Amino acid sequence: MALTGVRVIELAGLAPAPFCGMILADFGARVIRVDRTKVSMTVDTQARGKQSVALNLKSPKAVAVLKRLCVQSDVVLEPYRKGVMEKMGLGPEDLLKDNPRLIYARLTGYGQSGSYAKAAGHDINYLALSGLLSMLGRSSEKPYAPLNLVADFAGGGLICAFGIVLALLERSRSGQGQIIDASMVEGAAYVGSFMWKSRSLGLWNRPRGENMLDSGAPFYDTYRTSDGKYVAVGAIEPQFYEQLILGLGLDDADLPSQMSVSDWPQLRQTFTQVFATKTQAEWGRIFDGTDACVTLVLSLDEVLSHPHNQARGSFFKDSQGEISPRPAPVLSRSPAEACRTRDPFIGEHTRTVLMEYGFEQAQIEQLLSDGIIECNEAKARL
Repeated sequence: MALTGVRVIELAGLAPAPFCGMILADFGARVIRVDRTKVSMTVDTQARGKQSVALNLKSPKAVAVLKRLCVQSDVVLEPYRKGVMEKMGLGPEDLLKDNPRLIYARLTGYGQSGSYAKAAGHDINYLALSGLLSMLGRSSEKPYAPLNLVADFAGGGLICAFGIVLALLERSRSGQGQIIDASMVEGAAYVGSFMWKSRSLGLWNRPRGENMLDSGAPFYDTYRTSDGKYVAVGAIEPQFYEQLILGLGLDDADLPSQMSVSDWPQLRQTFTQVFATKTQAEWGRIFDGTDACVTLVLSLDEVLSHPHNQARGSFFKDSQGEISPRPAPVLSRSPAEACRTRDPFIGEHTRTVLMEYGFEQAQIEQLLSDGIIECNEAKARL
């Protein structure tokens, strides 16, 4: 795989960092998640392909163990607030001094500088500060955050993984590591670059929820079907809109002009009434094979059985029967191979990893006896 041979130390965190680590693992990196001891369960739902080492980081001895792992690795991924790693003596200056080739990725909400650098926050806060949240939501309604996808995962985990790969590429030329300052505010804003760059085109010159791509246009929206399900409509271009009108059984001569904004409420009412006359499956049969840009709104349980997704193998079931998306994008020579086994137990690989990093068996047993590490191989065998 593309990242085979790359060793990553991921400090356990929430959502963005685990997603970043999973991306790296999916494409071949050896990702070792460092968990805390005496934790009954992890909230990392994106742990496939990773190994788990459990350390009691309240102990200086555990910090020394972690430092040894970091300086023998290619990447360190940490999701803590500014200053936490420095207090443990694990800041980038400390680690890069011992390993100048190290890629030190810092994934935080507000970045490593600025007045909010040490502030707490979540996806909705980062999205708000990015400017994007002000544009999301229906007309005459308050701004609405679309799950925690934009800042946590797109602007956070994905952008950070991209930064790591860039740094690894640059290292192949310079031989030097570097620090990645991944801010979810800036990452979200960057993902939304289209919003800034297209304002002059008239796409976002109306209030929230009244523009072409934010549910304002009736030909770019979702509609309820007679069986209580939904279809998605994205017929923007005239030739696609023509196919939409044809499939709905309407006569364009009886309708207002597609781009007559003042008539959009009337047009939406017409579409709403027509879509409500047939089931989702019936609309699927009508529009499949056309360029009307009408698709079924599938649930998470339905995506696996859709013919297109089946043909591409876009989703798979893991060993526990849970559906997951296949890693993307697809590489022709070195594609990702998503791990289908269960997620690791906390501390499941502590002994194995430490031995691979040069610790002697007697040292490991002493660390275990002193409560510095936690080993859960037995739990894994149950």
